[in-house]
Amino acid sequence: MVLRRGPYDPAFRAAADGPLWRATRTPHGPATLRLTAGPAGVVAATAWGPGADWALDTLPALLGADDDPAAFVPRHPLVAESLRRHRGVRLARTGLVLESLIPSILEQRVTTEDAYRAWRLLLRRFGEPAPGPGAELGLFVPPEPRTWALLPSWEWHLAGVDGKRSAAVVRAARLARRMEEAAAMPLPEALARLQAVPGIGPWTAAETLQRSNGAPDAVTVGDLHLPGTVGYALAGERDADDERMLELLAPYAGQRYRAARLILLAGVRPPRRAPRQRHARIARL
Repeated sequence: MVLRRGPYDPAFRAAADGPLWRATRTPHGPATLRLTAGPAGVVAATAWGPGADWALDTLPALLGADDDPAAFVPRHPLVAESLRRHRGVRLARTGLVLESLIPSILEQRVTTEDAYRAWRLLLRRFGEPAPGPGAELGLFVPPEPRTWALLPSWEWHLAGVDGKRSAAVVRAARLARRMEEAAAMPLPEALARLQAVPGIGPWTAAETLQRSNGAPDAVTVGDLHLPGTVGYALAGERDADDERMLELLAPYAGQRYRAARLILLAGVRPPRRAPRQRHARIARL
């Protein structure tokens, strides 16, 4: 699930043959949500906590009910085959901006492993136990904006988060209400709202709005790997840059994020030519 930040995300618990658990902070407070897949695509849901009603009311959007995959027309054999194989994939819409914005900031300029580790450490230390049975499962609700804004510098350091990323999180948390308003905005205005905060660029804004708004055209630019993957999949070019990627995705205008996601789901990657990026653990310094 695109909302899950790594296999050990404290806000999620899932098993192949069991329910999916999600801890979240809604506009009405913390909530624990349990989802169980039933026959014929039916999903059974139960929620606990002050935000339980909000979580259940917005569940259809979370599961992609507001998405319109029929608007997508594949224009490349690989994309068409991926769509056929993943016909049921829909874009989730959480309606919660800060919940996706903060971990996206943590993922700037570092490996996903290091970003997931920082998110995990910060949630377990400063989040609150999820309501109901969520606490027994070890789930944590992300901290309130005020908590994020007041974290001391040494706590960020211990989590491996450098000063630029932590400062961006603090700025966003101090503007939490303005950030959350972006969930109801058209994509261009929402992108502009998020990028008005220093430290939040096109990459972070797109990664956030893909989740909070379910925006089908919020294509990620500035990514280390995505241009090469798209270039290789659509044109056999392994060294494509952002400009070339956007050129190749131009036929999917309005649906570029969906097209890129289907390309990633196809599993086609250019051959690796360099070793993986090394992990830099600043907490040890």
